[in-house]
Amino acid sequence: MKDNSDSNNARLSALLRAARPAPALPPRFQENVWRRIEAAPAPAAAHWLERLAAWILRPRHALATAALLLLAGVMLGAHEGSLAVRQDAQARYLANFMLDSLR
Repeated sequence: MKDNSDSNNARLSALLRAARPAPALPPRFQENVWRRIEAAPAPAAAHWLERLAAWILRPRHALATAALLLLAGVMLGAHEGSLAVRQDAQARYLANFMLDSLR
């Protein structure tokens, strides 16, 4: 019974192929396709942020990037801290100056 279904499938496949003949490709079709691909303009450059993210996410750059970001965070925190200390010192100076002037 399996042999019969296999032969029926083969005959059906042959009949379907005959019902839909594939047109012949024009001469030098593949060569023309490659020529068009080569002549096509290159895709637009990726956005600079995407290129930066791709560079940063490379394994060999990941540790250096993490260290750089940590250093930048520490430096920014120290700068903000020094500004806060300066503002606090100015506020205390003005408060003491006002208290001394009222006495």
